[in-house]
Amino acid sequence: MDKFTTLTGVAAPLKITNVDTDMIIPKQYLKTIKRTGLGSGLFSEMRFAEDGKENPDFVLNKPAYRKAQILVAGDNFGCGSSREHAPWALLDFGIRCVISTSFADIFYNNCFKNGILPIKVSPEDLAKLMDDAERGANATLTIDLEAQEVRGPDGGTVKFDIDPHRKHCLLHGLDDIGLTMEKADKIAQFEETARATRPWH
Repeated sequence: MDKFTTLTGVAAPLKITNVDTDMIIPKQYLKTIKRTGLGSGLFSEMRFAEDGKENPDFVLNKPAYRKAQILVAGDNFGCGSSREHAPWALLDFGIRCVISTSFADIFYNNCFKNGILPIKVSPEDLAKLMDDAERGANATLTIDLEAQEVRGPDGGTVKFDIDPHRKHCLLHGLDDIGLTMEKADKIAQFEETARATRPWH
């Protein structure tokens, strides 16, 4: 998993509440178990018309936001089914951070396991960040995980809270497997002791 320390990038305003995981990555894309290649399906029912042509009104199709790395979204982002394909699709598209007032629990947990930082802010702070995001590619946001703050283009800052363990994992690029491998020496020692004391196994 890639480390998340500081991210400076374009933030796309997604002024929709209750964005569910089927909107993020529709069910027809769930046949794969690969984490790559899903970016093309991200928000596909809003990004594309039935004939496959791009919807010019959707935010990620606008020139200023095609390379957005941050989403500023409405309340209750990631609700609906528990599909892990949702953060996979965001990450494959290039989104490393989602900012909202609230997230569905399973989606929120899945983000951390896949190197995406979900940031919860107050409605007042979300309104400020949405305003920044609506300025287009010239107004980038900086996410500083160590300092736990979002810096706007005009120098304003928004502080955010995060669980210390999750912060540690993101800063060091540790998913569940990475956390386990940090204890590789102890695991090997346990196995060696087990073989010595129980040779019949």
